[in-house]
Amino acid sequence: MSTEMSRRSFLKAGTAAAVGLSVAPATMLGKAKKKPLVMDRKLRILGVGIGGRGAADLKAMEEEVEIIGLCDVDWKYAEHVFERYPAAKRYNDYRVMFDELLDKVDAVVIATADHTHAIIAAQAMAAGKHVYCEKPLTLTVYEARLLTKLAAKHQVATQMGNQGSSGAGTRQAIEWLWNGEIGEVRRVDCFTDRPIWPQGLEKPELVEPIPSTLNWDAFIGPAPMRDYNSIYTPWNFRGWWDFGTGAMGDMACHIMHVPFKGLKLGYPIKVQASSTPVLTDCCPSAEMIKLTFPARENMPKLALPEVEVRWYDGGFKPERPEGLPEGVNLNIDGGCSIFYGTKDIMVVGCYGNRPYLLSGRKPEVPHVLREVTTSHQLDWVRACKEDPSIRVPSASDFSEAGPFVEMVDLGVAAVRLQALNQILEWDGEKMEFTNIPADATIKIMKKDGFSIKDGHPTFKKTYTDPVNAREFAAGLIKKQYREGYVLPDMPE
Repeated sequence: MSTEMSRRSFLKAGTAAAVGLSVAPATMLGKAKKKPLVMDRKLRILGVGIGGRGAADLKAMEEEVEIIGLCDVDWKYAEHVFERYPAAKRYNDYRVMFDELLDKVDAVVIATADHTHAIIAAQAMAAGKHVYCEKPLTLTVYEARLLTKLAAKHQVATQMGNQGSSGAGTRQAIEWLWNGEIGEVRRVDCFTDRPIWPQGLEKPELVEPIPSTLNWDAFIGPAPMRDYNSIYTPWNFRGWWDFGTGAMGDMACHIMHVPFKGLKLGYPIKVQASSTPVLTDCCPSAEMIKLTFPARENMPKLALPEVEVRWYDGGFKPERPEGLPEGVNLNIDGGCSIFYGTKDIMVVGCYGNRPYLLSGRKPEVPHVLREVTTSHQLDWVRACKEDPSIRVPSASDFSEAGPFVEMVDLGVAAVRLQALNQILEWDGEKMEFTNIPADATIKIMKKDGFSIKDGHPTFKKTYTDPVNAREFAAGLIKKQYREGYVLPDMPE
């Protein structure tokens, strides 16, 4: 009894003392303790989709992070990564890993097949976790807008895996633009030598047995279920509409970053596309896309009039600019962007590499962009450790990468809408096409049906039934997910 009373008396006295201290002047307490503004320990992370590009991302940051859990739907493909990080718990479904470990980590690294980027990133950010996500960030405009807003709402550090955005070439090209070195730009041509994976294919009819090391249901994720065929994964997923966005969705994230940031593009107002045959399931072999952007607010040394940005892939290339010497290959590390200015023409390689002016000048201009002195991945780790009040965003923070990828996803949607035979007008704020007639329909080729009979070519194309074009377009901007997969709500 006396012991209990003594404990109560102590707690009462201690509580009173604590209350007194809580209102005491700072001079009585000395220097008040403050929450550290920079994390003083290793970042605890989860890796989702680790067999391919994810392996390189994890390796680039492994000295600065603690890898708690690893997930890949294909354990054979990811075996080398599991072996590299034996202390990490292994999973083949990110949902199970999130249920068990998400509340124990600071951040998530995502390098899954493209169609699962958005849902994994969105769920991680909604839980307050920092996110590094490989490109393309999303398949649709809605997904990109959602990730942008979630990152802002939850004040998390983010980075898209377009590594060239952290490079010296990107900074140099943008600083040349902003200093007015090539003058006003009204046209930019971009191209890539991709695809280097299968495209232009009909849906395979062969149903193959699912490998014992593959969680096929988890690979399908939010996409419609389909039978397994080895043509889809690993790696080849990018050429199929349900899982990827083809050559533009993949490589525009590397090649069009300098145009987007350097010319402050924002939302386009018009888009049109053409390509080799568009099929129900597989991206076309080659594409040409034109996006028109309205005039933007001028910069101190650079006027920003209306500009057309053109995209070419699959062997299509832009015309060679006047003044480019014969024999010079415009393909720099996988493609390039060509800026037609009123004073000069600038060529910038894929990843922002090796920019040059056709005049031969090498301007010395003020350095106005932050120099990234570590890797693209480690710069994100740095941002994760900083308090939001002092955080310096990474080079491809979602505040920039999200709107950028909206532009890319819109171009991909236009490819699938080209049968409307019209220039599509776009309302970026509302995320909708504004000039598709209410009664317009669209049908898509299922089979080419080409054969030769008695020495003569025979064409027997088969198509889907006509569908309402407005509804089809809306589905390209905001996908319907398979049951069991739900995105967080769009923040205000």
